[in-house]
Amino acid sequence: MDKVFIKGLHIQTTIGFFQWEKEIKQTLVIDVAMAWDTAKAAVNDELAKTLDYAEISTAIETFANNNPVDLLETLAERMAAFLMTQYHIPWLQLKIGKPGAVHNADTVGVEIERGQLTPIQLGHEK
Repeated sequence: MDKVFIKGLHIQTTIGFFQWEKEIKQTLVIDVAMAWDTAKAAVNDELAKTLDYAEISTAIETFANNNPVDLLETLAERMAAFLMTQYHIPWLQLKIGKPGAVHNADTVGVEIERGQLTPIQLGHEK
């Protein structure tokens, strides 16, 4: 299976349950791996046939800032649905970390996997 990935994307957004969190921006660190047939882009070196990770990085930050929520779980679900719909991604793995949320941990967060892969995408052609 081919994947396009973004690792360690730092964004500033409003997220949190407590009132003081709703009044500030906090850093989130996002990793996303997206199933994609990269061979189609490679044939003629065409950006239009791959997932543009610069565009997706910007879309992730814009989405988070335009859709404030209380929970990382909610953001992860909504962001995954948005990315899969917007970019026609069949499968993705999304990890959102919130560094500094727990004083004695480097980061805390959630990781989800959504979508379906066909046998061909898994490399198990019949």
